[in-house]
Amino acid sequence: MHMDGQRVVSASTDNERSEQLRGRWAAYVASAGAIVYGLPHLWWGMGVSAMFPGDFQAAGQAGNAAVGYWGFGVFSLVAAAGPLALVQKWGRIFPRWLVLIPAWLVSAALTLWGMAYFYLQYFLTVGRVESAAAFATKDAHPQAAWGLLWYAVFLVLGIALGLATWHYQRRTRTHQRA
Repeated sequence: MHMDGQRVVSASTDNERSEQLRGRWAAYVASAGAIVYGLPHLWWGMGVSAMFPGDFQAAGQAGNAAVGYWGFGVFSLVAAAGPLALVQKWGRIFPRWLVLIPAWLVSAALTLWGMAYFYLQYFLTVGRVESAAAFATKDAHPQAAWGLLWYAVFLVLGIALGLATWHYQRRTRTHQRA
């Protein structure tokens, strides 16, 4: 314990505050990652090719492609609230399991999706695998380099969400000792 002005603050209280802060930062990073992923989908849906990971014209802009861009964009922006439920007061209205299960599943999926991309890129680079003919042209397009950014976003988002979920789980667990 140490004196802090007129209050006595214990080391455990400092540790709890520090853990809450780490959980908050992880949740905010995950939320920001969802926004960073969602916004470009909205402008791709409007026909703006900036930061598109491939040949934007070949990907198509009519019908299903535009609906997909808009759908992923809106879904990602709405999903940005998910990590915040782990650290904001309004998140407490949901049962604990209803927050934990989707958060762990989405964290695992995003982390694995991001890792799988970089794993595949490594094996393409060292010549252990070859890109299928249908994808070779797309992979060779100069804009395909943007895929590195977008899959890095998946990886960071998944890890940050996992950390935020872990902190939430620790903070909200019941202390039952025999």
